[in-house]
Amino acid sequence: MPDHSQHDSVAPAAGALPRQLGHRARALACATIAACALTVSAPSFSAAGFAEATPAPARASTAGPDFAAVVQRNGAAVVNVSNNSSVKLTLDAPSASGADASADDAGGVTALLRSFGGPDGKLKSREFPVHAEGSGFIISADGRILTNAHVVQGAKEVIVKLTDRREFVAKVLGSDTVTDIALLQIDAHDLPTVQVGQPSQLRVGEWVLAIGSPFGFENSVTVGVVSATGRSLPGDTLVPFIQTDAAVNPGNSGGPLFNAGGEVIGINSQIYSRTGAFQGLSFAIPIDVAMRVADDLASHGRAAHAALGIGVQEVDQTLAESFKLDKARGALITNVNAGSPAARVGLHPGDVVLAADGEPVVTSNDLARHIGFADPGGLLKLQVWRNGRAADVRVQLAVADATPPPAPRRDAERLSRGAMSLTLRPLTDAELGAAGIGLGLMVEQATGSSALAGVQPGDILLAINNEPLASVAQARVALAHADRAAALLIQRADARLFVPIRLGS
Repeated sequence: MPDHSQHDSVAPAAGALPRQLGHRARALACATIAACALTVSAPSFSAAGFAEATPAPARASTAGPDFAAVVQRNGAAVVNVSNNSSVKLTLDAPSASGADASADDAGGVTALLRSFGGPDGKLKSREFPVHAEGSGFIISADGRILTNAHVVQGAKEVIVKLTDRREFVAKVLGSDTVTDIALLQIDAHDLPTVQVGQPSQLRVGEWVLAIGSPFGFENSVTVGVVSATGRSLPGDTLVPFIQTDAAVNPGNSGGPLFNAGGEVIGINSQIYSRTGAFQGLSFAIPIDVAMRVADDLASHGRAAHAALGIGVQEVDQTLAESFKLDKARGALITNVNAGSPAARVGLHPGDVVLAADGEPVVTSNDLARHIGFADPGGLLKLQVWRNGRAADVRVQLAVADATPPPAPRRDAERLSRGAMSLTLRPLTDAELGAAGIGLGLMVEQATGSSALAGVQPGDILLAINNEPLASVAQARVALAHADRAAALLIQRADARLFVPIRLGS
């Protein structure tokens, strides 16, 4: 499950991420102690001196949701989803088959490295099997199953296991990484199914129940309450997540979140954690969003999302006053992509979008979601605030780019030291101009400690330990001069940040 503290994962949840319930637990304990104290009464004695039983005072009814009935009715519709894939690893180290072998090889590292070597003693790549597990649930009796896209990502084979121990090889009908939804099909009939609810009617504080396979423990049940609705997560403005405190861990990804009436209202997708396991914050994709995407996947094998071609930010009170708005509301346009639908109708930075198709835009995420789930190619009516006045603008939306990132270019070179590895290339003149910089290196791939530190493909490496970089050769020199740590100055979109990386001795 993806995890989001250092995205350590509101994880690819299937990473996941949590918080703490200490105060709540203590409050519950105190309340229980108090209740017990009220039920204790002093014994009374008869004339013969024997204690007489005194009836305890009547207890108020504390009946809550019948979770057992929810599980009994829906448990058989929840499945275990296994992803069998592989990963190719390449050891990048000196050959361990000759005089270069260290005399301090007490741990047998040389022998291990030699096992990766070919006849010429050079290290080579090897492919290792990878097995991952998640959850899913049956939405049609003829074998259609919803799960998360990250559960089946990269799978060579997907196995679905039912509660009656039957196993099926599943076909992935489609997967949408934008919303993290995947639709599977198994060859089975007359299967139990879940009932779909309406997340729009969900209220903060309501009871919810999750069923899944945390850490491989199939059909495990946890309960909690709705902590918030319409929650946005870093890097994900399209899905209005349901936040709960129901315990969700790796393996729960793709499993259903039920309301107290036994209806599915979400798909457990991510957790927020500093440990990789549950800490009190879990996030589910609303089921209405999932079902809409599933319809596209069933019909076309992919989900199409619309795009306007703008960047936006929130409007706070100070910005509202500077733009002469009555209050903080709307989505402030920060940039307009050249040739985009927004550029063609004359939108520009400084415009504030107040409404979309007649629906108020309170936050920037409201606009992102409205556009993302609109029909590509359709017309969108915007109310835009400019120069102290509101005006209506009609724009035809484009199709969001869903193409995978390009393969590394031939002129890319690898930069590595210790566990850190980056694949870099010089920027073209067009890329330098678009980024508004004079030099820098494009990150094509980040692995090892650089990836763990947060460096991503598409980042621009500007400097290492304050040494500006115009070539990979300069980066090698700067990295060689670094001691045990290096500070990488990264530009990501319009933001810059230093990323510290430990290099070892």
